[in-house]
Amino acid sequence: MRVPGSKSLTNRYLVLAALAEGPSVLRGVLDSRDSRLMIQALTALGATVEHTGPGTVRVTPLPHGGAGPGTPAPAGAAPAGHTVDCGLAGTVMRFVPPVAALVPGATHFTGDEAALARPMRPVLAALAALGVAVDGAGTAGGTLPFTVHGTGSVEGGRIEVDASGSSQFVSALLLAAPRFRQGLHLVHTGEAVPSPEHVAMTVTVLRRCGVEVDDSIPGQWRVSPGPVRALDLAVEPDLSNAGPFLAAAVVTGGEVSVPDWPAATTQIGDRWRTILPAFGATVDFAPAPDGHTGTLTVTGALTEAGHPRIAAPGELPDTGELAPTAAALCLLAEGPGRLTRIGQLRGHETDRLTALAAEARRMGGQVEEGPDYLAFHGTGGPAAHPSALHGATLQTYHDHRMATFAAVVGLAVPGVLVRDVGTTAKTMPDFPQLWTRLVTGDGDGA
Repeated sequence: MRVPGSKSLTNRYLVLAALAEGPSVLRGVLDSRDSRLMIQALTALGATVEHTGPGTVRVTPLPHGGAGPGTPAPAGAAPAGHTVDCGLAGTVMRFVPPVAALVPGATHFTGDEAALARPMRPVLAALAALGVAVDGAGTAGGTLPFTVHGTGSVEGGRIEVDASGSSQFVSALLLAAPRFRQGLHLVHTGEAVPSPEHVAMTVTVLRRCGVEVDDSIPGQWRVSPGPVRALDLAVEPDLSNAGPFLAAAVVTGGEVSVPDWPAATTQIGDRWRTILPAFGATVDFAPAPDGHTGTLTVTGALTEAGHPRIAAPGELPDTGELAPTAAALCLLAEGPGRLTRIGQLRGHETDRLTALAAEARRMGGQVEEGPDYLAFHGTGGPAAHPSALHGATLQTYHDHRMATFAAVVGLAVPGVLVRDVGTTAKTMPDFPQLWTRLVTGDGDGA
């Protein structure tokens, strides 16, 4: 089963390519709604993105944001107005405003109706602390819509940010920081930053572009001002999006292999290697000859009678964006499972904790919802599935991971219908076709 490129890496690389000192070439770029929205946003700000082949783009950087720290906007440059449609993409609504501050003129940010409730306050407050003017209807509540008034440069310096609601608040500021005159010293003031893997990913891609980042003090990041080196690289497969396909092996007692799995990565999806064995699956990684990638194979467990067996996983903390797929397995498991420290998911495409609990109960599942956890009672084992859970039409809430949650559960529960499965286009437009190929055995899912 070949999965497309990582959305998280695609959108980070696109931002850095737009801020680079020269044109960049990115291969294996994810083609999804979120990545298209990012390309449209950067194009609106003045970057040029050319599709030169399947999954390959050439990015010519912003005329102002790519000029270098301490370089004023060109004399006589007339501030222009820009509009950025964020859709429902958290990476667009959070990563692009600091970039817009580097572009002369007003940039208006809007998005889908559901996006108007997603939290933005830490990014907006940080921009204000950096001397960037931000106003608009959403600013009082810290949400979309709002307008960033860029001047062509940002002074930078030390700021404090409470990023306990989303790691994207940190990443958004770090990505633009090398273009600030003084760079950036970001100090996190709240509780632990959720999904620290995503911040580590941001630091890694910055360093890959030649940017100096000091993260030696926990909760603090120092980004030195300087050029962003142009990129020429391939994007890793999206390991989070591989989750539903790997979970299919667990649910059916079958086997799924994903090639080109990176041997070392900052993606949170690499945690499937440790999460899936908690459900009784066997996980094997076979390195490729180059040593940089390999094939990850997941084999589901079977009872002596040959029925799929999904073990009770116990407590699984910090699953982050993997939680909806893990929740599907918890719902189907033979005993209790508890997903903890996932409160940040309430601020994602939808309130995922409430949505997962509601859809699990719609099928007759027993689940307890807490402020930052979901606790599943399990079904009692394979033989109990038909009586413990029943088919239903499951809602997706315009959330791609709710759609894949329903698809995984539907492998074990007859009569499950997924309303608006097309919402998976947010990160994987071909999901329905890939899923059909996988479960019918028609081809290798390539």
